[in-house]
Amino acid sequence: MTNVSMITIATPIGPLRLYGTSDVLTCVWLPQGRGTAPTEPVRETPVLAHAAAQLTEYFAGKRTAFDVPLAPEGTEFQQAVWRVLSTIPFGATWSYRDVARVIGQPTASRAVGAANGKNPIAIIVPCHRVIGASGALTGYGGGMDAKRWLLAHEGQQAQPQLPLRPSSC
Repeated sequence: MTNVSMITIATPIGPLRLYGTSDVLTCVWLPQGRGTAPTEPVRETPVLAHAAAQLTEYFAGKRTAFDVPLAPEGTEFQQAVWRVLSTIPFGATWSYRDVARVIGQPTASRAVGAANGKNPIAIIVPCHRVIGASGALTGYGGGMDAKRWLLAHEGQQAQPQLPLRPSSC
């Protein structure tokens, strides 16, 4: 994608890198993200500023839903999974099996897990809200401490367990 810009924001789970164009958000890169983060020029666009403001409100406990225009890149199946992830309500968790049923492929739990792991727009497309069928926390691209913190922040546990990281980026 051409003309992609990036900004970094400080959060309780570490610095998040936001990538996008002037029109859409394409990636929220977690501090413990797997792989190599894309490198793009640091330049704030209106969409990145909007996403940063909404994420700041989320982390401050003042926002439970997002309305940022998104354009994640992925296969048709991944896109279907990510659309369903976006419908999981704040404070709720679903299993991989639940997501598979909603997309009409009830035996595709593993494929849903793989698509969940490829979600490029963490938090806003809330892949952290997907857990194992037994209720156990499963892997998370941003690390299990971040997943526990996010779920606790949304009321799934008594209190966040991730120690706050320095706010400097």
